[in-house]
Amino acid sequence: MRSICFILLVVVFATDTHAGDQPRIDSLMNEAISRNLIAGGVVVIGNRDRILFEKPYGRISPFPDAPPMAVSTIFDIASLTKVTATTPSVLKLAEEGRISLLDPVVKWFPEFAGKGKDAILVMNLLTHTSGLDDIPLSSANPMQSAVEGAAAQKLKGEVGHRFRYADLNFILLAELVRRATGAPLDLFAQVSFYRPLGMVDTSFHPRETGRCSGTISDERVLFGEPQDYLCRQLGGVAGHAGLFTTAGDLARFCRMMLAGGVLDGKRVLAQRTVDQMTAPYFSRGGLVVRGLGWDISSPFSAPRGQGFSRVSFGHTGYSGSSIWIDPVSDTFVILLTSRLEYKKVHDFNKLRGDLSTLASQIFGIPPELGEMARFNDE
Repeated sequence: MRSICFILLVVVFATDTHAGDQPRIDSLMNEAISRNLIAGGVVVIGNRDRILFEKPYGRISPFPDAPPMAVSTIFDIASLTKVTATTPSVLKLAEEGRISLLDPVVKWFPEFAGKGKDAILVMNLLTHTSGLDDIPLSSANPMQSAVEGAAAQKLKGEVGHRFRYADLNFILLAELVRRATGAPLDLFAQVSFYRPLGMVDTSFHPRETGRCSGTISDERVLFGEPQDYLCRQLGGVAGHAGLFTTAGDLARFCRMMLAGGVLDGKRVLAQRTVDQMTAPYFSRGGLVVRGLGWDISSPFSAPRGQGFSRVSFGHTGYSGSSIWIDPVSDTFVILLTSRLEYKKVHDFNKLRGDLSTLASQIFGIPPELGEMARFNDE
């Protein structure tokens, strides 16, 4: 009886709040377009069971004759690649016992032997606590230069304690996936996640570039080509960037995460793996909290906004993308944009945070109701 009352209470709450407050999201997005922060974007909000809000805004690029944005528009999601391709792939391998998160990185990269890198573990790459910094890559052999450059550089700070967000960590993780499986990251992620989850528009090399939102790189507008230069050097498939997807496909991934690794009866990760992926790992004396790949509380946590719980998690992408997921309120919010302004970082982060704040207010179950959901009938 208690669970039935809880469900009824949530339904009444949702019905009363959704309809009247949705124009606030419209105003937020339209203001961002009018201020030239973005040419357009797509917002999707949902929970583990369904989509609650889904709407496109503006156009796919800054060109005056650009087509209008659509829910089906394909986006370069930049660093969201880290948490929707690389992290789940590494955790899948750990779940299957093919690697361990406590493996010394030198086990998979013998190039590191004798270079003072013995303390770096796979989990340090996932949490950006390896002590490695980003480096330029050689166009002649970019992956080899990434590995050799990582091996040669002097570590900054103590491994496991210094948090330094670096794409190099995830470039190495993608190569680890290849060395552990014999398959490149794009193929492994496609077979392990995107096909089973029905993410039909998710890939590293989009087939329909005419559906792609534009990104800006070196004063060029790119469609279907990664904005990230290092990713382009690596052939468009990299652990830190390069994945293209739609808001609808990302919503399926978020629903899988909220449901503990399963969607529509198809399990792609064990519940314990999702729990491990999103458990807090502390660095900088507890000032930075990260999951494995995922952000929880750090200088990059703007999309959490005000209202999501302390155990919520997400990530951002330089191209103008972000996701945030709160298991307590059973809510996720996705923002994908055709970003125009890259210097106004504060303004763009405010857009991300304000959207999540609205999402938590309008669609999220209040924390006290979330706590009620933990109780069973007695």
